[in-house]
Amino acid sequence: MDASVRRLYEDLRSVAVAVVYPPGEDRDLLVEQLKRIGCRIHLCWPFPENPPANADVVFFQVSQLLQGSSAWCASEVDATLIALSEYETPTTLKLLLKTHAHGVLTRPFRSAGILSTLVLARSAKLFQVRQQNKIDKLESTIKSRRLIEKAIRLLGEHHRLDERQAYEHMRGRATQLRVSVAEVAAMVVEASEAMEKLGLSGKPGG
Repeated sequence: MDASVRRLYEDLRSVAVAVVYPPGEDRDLLVEQLKRIGCRIHLCWPFPENPPANADVVFFQVSQLLQGSSAWCASEVDATLIALSEYETPTTLKLLLKTHAHGVLTRPFRSAGILSTLVLARSAKLFQVRQQNKIDKLESTIKSRRLIEKAIRLLGEHHRLDERQAYEHMRGRATQLRVSVAEVAAMVVEASEAMEKLGLSGKPGG
C-alpha cells in the first residue's frame, strides 16, 4: 500500500464523524460501517442550521425537502463534507453542486462504497487545503511586493532616492528592527498617508 494512502487509511481510525441523517436502516448501515472502520460517531438529527462543530468529517443529507442542506458549502467548513443524496434528480444535483461536497453517496447506501468514498473525500479535502494555502501565500507575496513598490516610489518622491537606494534603505532598517522589508514598507506608506492628512506631504523643494 502506498505510504500516503496508508496514512489516509490510518487517519480514519481517529476521525470524528458526524452523521446528519434521519433514523432508519440507511443510517444504521452507514453508522455500522463507519464503526467497523474505527471512526468516532456522532449522530445529529433533525437537520441543524450549521454543520456540527468538532467534526473532522460530516455525512449530511441533501434533499430538495431540506432547504438548509443547500446552505452548507465545503469552502466555508473546516470538516470534510460527504453528501448523502436521496435521488439523482436535476434539483438534487443542483443542491449537491452548491455544497461543493468532497464526496457523495446515493441511496441505497452500500457498505462496500463507504470506505473508498471516505478516503477519497479526505484526500480531496487535504488537497483543497494545500491549494488554498498556496493561494493565500501567493496573494500575500503579491500584496507585499505592491507595498514595497509603493514605498520605493514614495521614498523616491520625498527623499530623492533611486529605486536601489530606496530598497537598500528599507532593507537596512528591516535588519535593524528585525522585521521584514514589507513591514518597513508598510511603515513608510502609513507615515506618508499620515503626513498627507496633516497637509505636510509636500516634496522637497515643493
